[in-house]
Amino acid sequence: MQLRFSKMHGLGNDFVVLDGRHGALRLDVAQIRALADRHTGVGFDQLLSVEPARDPSCAFYYGIWNADGSPSGQCGNGVRCVAAWLHRAGELAIGDNVRIESPSGPVTVRLLDAHEVTVDMGEPIFEPARIPFEAAWAADRYALAVGDDILEIGAVSMGNPHAVTVVRDLASPALQRLGPLLSAHPRFARQANAGFVLPVDRSHLRLRVHERGAGWTLACGTGACAAMAVLHQRGEVDDRVRVELPGGALQIDWAGPGHALWMTGPAAFAFEGEWPVPAGDA
Repeated sequence: MQLRFSKMHGLGNDFVVLDGRHGALRLDVAQIRALADRHTGVGFDQLLSVEPARDPSCAFYYGIWNADGSPSGQCGNGVRCVAAWLHRAGELAIGDNVRIESPSGPVTVRLLDAHEVTVDMGEPIFEPARIPFEAAWAADRYALAVGDDILEIGAVSMGNPHAVTVVRDLASPALQRLGPLLSAHPRFARQANAGFVLPVDRSHLRLRVHERGAGWTLACGTGACAAMAVLHQRGEVDDRVRVELPGGALQIDWAGPGHALWMTGPAAFAFEGEWPVPAGDA
């Protein structure tokens, strides 16, 4: 059978989006990995499915899987692409506020235009048990042994776990080694997205992210939210920050504890197509 899909991206963080509104297609891990292969499949950082909502307060549900077939709780660039996909499908009008359900809970999206979306990502979670991260109590900084290095990290959940490290050089070869090690660190029970952030000033950050299950990406929406949240919690950035990633920039707004964090950025369609699913496998 032929699996119809849309290929989309948010700042180069790329996705395959499947229409499951009238009956979700369940792919197994091997099929997801085959579809994700950039040489013999379509290629993506994450697979997204748009499905009927489980929560009656939401209009739709979206599922998220990494390129290695593992499930994910949230994807900031992905949710913007889901909103743009819903607009193209006639389900979401420009200017509407709509609640859609992620695996980690509801988010509110608003289409500013056909390709620009702002998202209420909820309040950042710093309690270690809820990230989850192994620590006796919540702190702004944790010392973490990563290989032969001791890194000072911030730990936060944006619906998925993040380890944020401030660096002086985003081009340092050491990051290529530290990213995968930090993502797989045993103190993060479900692994983590490893963000390396270079503060430019109080309203401008530069960031690289090694995502669990996907590797280095051109952009990570929740990673941008996490980096801003960690530095805001330390009093080092303002309430509005531009986060510059290899694929482009996002605007992150957060007024601090008790407030939702908002992420604003683009969503783009690349192409649509069909992928042949071997008979009997889906």
